[in-house]
Amino acid sequence: MSQAVSRKIMFEDQQECLQLVGEKDHNLKLLRDSFPVTLVARGNEIILTGEPLEVSHATQVIERLRGHLKKGYEGYLQPGAVKKFIAEAKGHPLEEEGPTRETILVSSHKKPIFARSDNQHKYVEAIKAKDIVFGIGPAGTGKTYLAMAMAVAALRNGEVERLILTRPAVEAGEKLGFLPGDLQDKVDPYMRPLYDALYDMVEYEKLQRLFHQRTVEVAPLAYMRGRTLSNAFIIMDEAQNTSPEQMKMFLTRMGTGSKVVVTGDVTQIDLPLGKSSGLIEIQHILSKVKGIEFVFFSPKDVVRHQLVKDILEAYHSHEEEKKPKN
Repeated sequence: MSQAVSRKIMFEDQQECLQLVGEKDHNLKLLRDSFPVTLVARGNEIILTGEPLEVSHATQVIERLRGHLKKGYEGYLQPGAVKKFIAEAKGHPLEEEGPTRETILVSSHKKPIFARSDNQHKYVEAIKAKDIVFGIGPAGTGKTYLAMAMAVAALRNGEVERLILTRPAVEAGEKLGFLPGDLQDKVDPYMRPLYDALYDMVEYEKLQRLFHQRTVEVAPLAYMRGRTLSNAFIIMDEAQNTSPEQMKMFLTRMGTGSKVVVTGDVTQIDLPLGKSSGLIEIQHILSKVKGIEFVFFSPKDVVRHQLVKDILEAYHSHEEEKKPKN
């Protein structure tokens, strides 16, 4: 028997180490179950102890996973990637099973974007296959960001001629005329999250040209009325804040060669008390219409800080406790 060896792997910070070991140390447990080594995560380091060959194999898996993190992967690494690298380290590559982290290329100068959960993968595949897709779920699940990435990629690949982004300006009651400045100045506060995502995906100078050419348009929902939007990728964000009439108006703007993605969170409705949400009603109206797909996200799909997921789950538990018991 070879003498046990110990190896220390240092990470840039504790957050990178936490991303790799996985939620509740799940990925670390997979490594322990697969290789007869002792693994201890402490601060920004992982210490491996065991037979030299087994330590080498486990180290190979950890280094490959760390490579994923350095390519721009955010949130916890998924167990599927860990299992794949473990099998390869043992010389038994896995057949592709289930969803893979397909790259969405939005720009040659920007980091690639990935679907990071089963529901995100289902969402991306639905956007590819269907002309109208609804992404419904809590904040931080990537609904809008992935839709934007698919839209930018479609524009880049020549699949559509323009990109149109909209959301209801509920805080201003869709009455923006009293605000100072031109249209852009009036709507900027309500459209800012969409701009932020765009600037994350497209170089600043190129995006300014696209705005100037009206190839990319960001406008409040009220300005969609009366238009026919052809050969376009159209995204409506914050759709829970539409009335049923606004939802119908928006969906019937769709012209030939267009694709529509509607995103929203039915737990965050800002409409006046007693006013129905178009996003809730539309689930019943269109549930059996072919060519339309609804994808539902849960707190498990959150890809922001781990605390965001914990906060959402805490709120969910609180709401369940408040419900009357029979």
